[in-house]
Amino acid sequence: MILKSIWKITFFCCIFYSGWAQIKLAVKPNEVSSDISPQMWGIFFEDINFAADGGLYAELIKNGSFQFPIALTGWRLNKPKPEDQWLVINQQKRSLTNTRVARIVKTTDSSAYTLTNEGFRGIGLLKNEKYNFSLWAKGVSGNLKLRIEVLKTTGARIAMAEFNTISGPWKKYELPLTATDSVYAGVLKISFIGKGSVEIDNVSLFPVNTFKNRPNGLRADLAGLLDSLKPGFVRFPGGCIVEGRDLQNRYQWKNTVGPVENRGMIVNRWNMEFARRAAPDYYQSFGLGFYEYFQLAEDLGAEPLPIINCGMACQFNSGEVAAMDELDPYIQDALDLIEFANGTIQTKWGKLRASMGHPAPFNLKMLGVGNEQWDAQYIERYLVFEKALKTKYPQIKLVAGSGPSASGPLFDYAWKQLKTSKADYMDEHYYLPPAWFFNNAKRYDRYDREGPKIFAGEFAAHDKEEAIPESRNSWLSALAEAAFMTGLERNADLVRMCSYAPLLAHIDAWQWRPDLIWFDNLKAVATPNYYVQKLFSNFKGTHIIPVTMQDSILAGQDSLFASSVLDKNQNQVIIKLVNMARSSKKIEIHIDGLPPDKFQARGITLNSRLSNDFNSLKNAKIQPLEKQYDILDSILAAEVAPSSFQVFVIQYGSPKISK
Repeated sequence: MILKSIWKITFFCCIFYSGWAQIKLAVKPNEVSSDISPQMWGIFFEDINFAADGGLYAELIKNGSFQFPIALTGWRLNKPKPEDQWLVINQQKRSLTNTRVARIVKTTDSSAYTLTNEGFRGIGLLKNEKYNFSLWAKGVSGNLKLRIEVLKTTGARIAMAEFNTISGPWKKYELPLTATDSVYAGVLKISFIGKGSVEIDNVSLFPVNTFKNRPNGLRADLAGLLDSLKPGFVRFPGGCIVEGRDLQNRYQWKNTVGPVENRGMIVNRWNMEFARRAAPDYYQSFGLGFYEYFQLAEDLGAEPLPIINCGMACQFNSGEVAAMDELDPYIQDALDLIEFANGTIQTKWGKLRASMGHPAPFNLKMLGVGNEQWDAQYIERYLVFEKALKTKYPQIKLVAGSGPSASGPLFDYAWKQLKTSKADYMDEHYYLPPAWFFNNAKRYDRYDREGPKIFAGEFAAHDKEEAIPESRNSWLSALAEAAFMTGLERNADLVRMCSYAPLLAHIDAWQWRPDLIWFDNLKAVATPNYYVQKLFSNFKGTHIIPVTMQDSILAGQDSLFASSVLDKNQNQVIIKLVNMARSSKKIEIHIDGLPPDKFQARGITLNSRLSNDFNSLKNAKIQPLEKQYDILDSILAAEVAPSSFQVFVIQYGSPKISK
């Protein structure tokens, strides 16, 4: 009896305490403090982890133009007769950028002369899907026929087509293929039948089903995931690949535009960056070039943000810089890029854009000068670029860099030197443990509002590494980012653009992790971090409004973090709430100014009780769940799950704009 009495007293005390412990939050939609940039949440694309060739760019053939330093990289040659020939011919007159062609000489009808291509860690085809094979070819002599097949590793054929003859001068040959079965790591086989000689170049295999159904376009599932983020901007093409390991291998946008068959190729700077994750076959074909990046931004309804080289190679590698009196070509490249994006069709570069299929300007508004450079050598070069760009194009907003770290002497030096410059944004990067993100949710609450605005250009919480590639995108890392992002959103008057990095990673060919989206040759998976980004971006609102607890911003008290926005277009009040505790929290959200009617709110929750949980290609266990809540007397009562990120969307009128 005594034990039962103690249990009852304890139980009722817990209920009594729970009632007193209920957390009250105040949201005030009528107290708008600032607008939110339409570009607040965007995406940062860099060709790392096979994100372009072998990833977003849907080309399935590796080294189709034989431009790799070792011309047969990706290919296997079966030439059984000694008198048959395989030649790589350098034809400078044909193209200054794509100079190599392969010549095949077959001396008898009976010999089996074949070329096979391994693709990017194999060629993935889906059953019943249609594909388009093409190549450029020239008949040199005789009458050769080409048989095109896609084979499984067992040798079983799942797609086949034939060119009856290759003759005459250079021209493009195309044939459709349909996969009779799915294959994860197939090979393409080209058989040369008959007797004679041909030259071939630009061997290509593309799915017909691409994003927006663009021929030779982007992989539909990956681009679809980007589209679902509703990004406000697309930053491209990097990242460290803008710099190159040395200046000779820097990214030069002019080599990435014009006809695909005439574009250049360079080694990817991530090729040998990490010995433990070396990828000696990692090059950039530039099939995905600046025109395609601009087109992607337009397709996503996002602002393009190209980054240009400022005369500096990667300082972590060679540290090579162009002499100050030899910067003119670099500056001219930047000026010409603006003309390519915005110029009329009467201009040189505007005419090229039009010839590629886009007569209308891309309406470029922003440009980044340098990627992640630092110290005096960057500042003096940036200022020369700034003067030239602002003189000719004063309307273009410039992004300057604060270096590779979120704090420290180099960071402080960059801010001191550029605070009074004409830079419109300072690009800050944060690759740090989850604890840093939780602890820095107030980072911008007391930031100086004078000088450039903030571009949180690269961030990701780096949790501990496990063996499975996707595992570093843990729930703890995503939750920490969500907490930090409430601080970014709360300070949207200062922080105007933000993007996670890196964006994409091939499960069999990655160099860096964590990454927002993981994929293989056939499918993709969104990480918990992706869903955090999506919830912020899909519900970014138009104006900041306060959410407080006991008149204080909520940034760690009682293990809670919060931000709140008003969407004047959708007539919504949106509250984002992170509970980092391992216990649930009972909350009451008091919303000032709502009519005394009964409302409903959508509650969208991401959570996992295990901090090291993650989404894999085999099991996407962490995904948003939705629930309806009643709002009575302007109060939303809810129990917030442990280790969770919650978004409450309150509709107080009919939407004015539907995106």
